[in-house]
Amino acid sequence: MQKPFDRAHPPKAVDSLNRIESWLVEAGLAGASETELLHGFCDRGRGAGIALARAALVIDRLHPIHEGRLFRWRADSVEQPAVVEYGSSNVGEAAVNWQSSPFYRLVESGATELRRRIGAENQEDFAILREMKAEGQTDYVAFIHRFGAASIIGEMDCVYSSWATSSPGGFRENDLDALRRLVPLLALAVKCVSLARIARTLVEVYLGQDAGERVLSGRISRGVADRINAVIWYSDLRDYTKITDAAAPDEIIQLLNDYAAAVITAVRVAGGEVLKLIGDGVLAIFRADDAAQACRSALRAEASLRSSIKAVNENRVAGSRPVTTVYLGLHIGEVFYGNIGSEDQLDFTVVGPAVNEASRIVAMCRSVDRGVVLSSEFVEATPQPERSNLVCVGRYALRGVGRAEELFTIDPELLA
Repeated sequence: MQKPFDRAHPPKAVDSLNRIESWLVEAGLAGASETELLHGFCDRGRGAGIALARAALVIDRLHPIHEGRLFRWRADSVEQPAVVEYGSSNVGEAAVNWQSSPFYRLVESGATELRRRIGAENQEDFAILREMKAEGQTDYVAFIHRFGAASIIGEMDCVYSSWATSSPGGFRENDLDALRRLVPLLALAVKCVSLARIARTLVEVYLGQDAGERVLSGRISRGVADRINAVIWYSDLRDYTKITDAAAPDEIIQLLNDYAAAVITAVRVAGGEVLKLIGDGVLAIFRADDAAQACRSALRAEASLRSSIKAVNENRVAGSRPVTTVYLGLHIGEVFYGNIGSEDQLDFTVVGPAVNEASRIVAMCRSVDRGVVLSSEFVEATPQPERSNLVCVGRYALRGVGRAEELFTIDPELLA
């Protein structure tokens, strides 16, 4: 059956649009980026005779920092960022700009299309139109393509797009018909790649980069785990229970966020992988294919953390908030790295005697009154000159460990 566009337009124009549709399907299935999709669409649209001068495409995303992404294209040589990531549009100037935009008008009205002819005799009721008028654009159309309720994720519930032309007469009806036919397919392709991006963001935010990559590669079966050697980092907050008993409830989350951010950043920058936040505790690993390098990286993370905690505490004292510090235990050994849990709920983490021992070692920080406690295995694997900075604090029986353990710390004179 012929589409309405096909019946009303010359075969050559119909063939051009058919080719663009085919390209969109192929590019979408191949996983082309949003920028590649938009730019490829616009270039092919111009080649098919659609009088495009500017285009923008917006889609929200599920991300802890960025609310969404704006993709832009221009036919001229004016330079502009092709991708802009934006934060919350609910407060401040960003909220004012959003609520005065054509897209917000579409959301509020429930309409799917908004068109404005740009010219001296017309009212430019949106700031973007005044900008376009100044650079010679003559016509503007915006679309919103909404998702069904079952496919909404967070704030990502539609694709917005806008299109402008500088042709003297504005968009022809043929141009608008072509956009109405093609843009929904472009929106679908962009939605697909954005969903893939959201999946990657979610697994990396909640599992960490390496574990997330493993899950996305298909390692999601219960019991699938690798034996790896790793430095195990186990840290928690000094006097956390005492602080939270005395602090106001709304202070507790901010306290956890401030110190967790310092720990996570220090571990990641040094090449480690944060696996789990357990209340005030953090479990992380440094892969130990090269044991000496892994130990060196963990010590580098500890030094960075010390500096960060100092800055955190200065800021919290200035705000009259409670302060603390981080207790850290470091151990090295073989662990199982993979999926643990039930058939329909899994946790990607590390388990094994070495992990249990690391948790016992960090608990000894209180007993020996040191901020960092290291196992003898960790010290033996640490290369010089770092090893010469580590001193013994005694031999201790660790709960749940069948042998006494000689424990070490960083020379206190170096921390003064």
